[in-house]
Amino acid sequence: MDAIETFLTAKCFALAGASRDPEKYGNRILRALLASGRKVFPLNPNATVIEGIQAYESIGKLPEVPESLSIVTPPHVTRLVVEQAIRAGVKNLWMQPGAEDLQASKQARESGLNVIDDGSCILVRLAVESRSRSQ
Repeated sequence: MDAIETFLTAKCFALAGASRDPEKYGNRILRALLASGRKVFPLNPNATVIEGIQAYESIGKLPEVPESLSIVTPPHVTRLVVEQAIRAGVKNLWMQPGAEDLQASKQARESGLNVIDDGSCILVRLAVESRSRSQ
């Protein structure tokens, strides 16, 4: 199984950088994960509810540890999120385009996490998955 498949087969997801703004990727990714039937926790320190779902300040505040974490934050925030993810026991990280940080990637890989940071976008993969299911 490749890195993306491993990420997507998780039973529980979180999205760091989830947004209330429907135009932002942090909202579009959340909606795509929800539409695919996945259990997902939005992470945003400035929101309590996003798309009708309780949002959480950080990974440490979640009711359960997500296996997979998608990150849509500026690189300097990505570093903090990755440190929290490692401490919490997250297994898979997907740094969305623009969220990548070399230091965070290195730290995550050295901690044994499955890391996707090659510029691929979860929205593209979920769209392909959705088309496959509907055929």
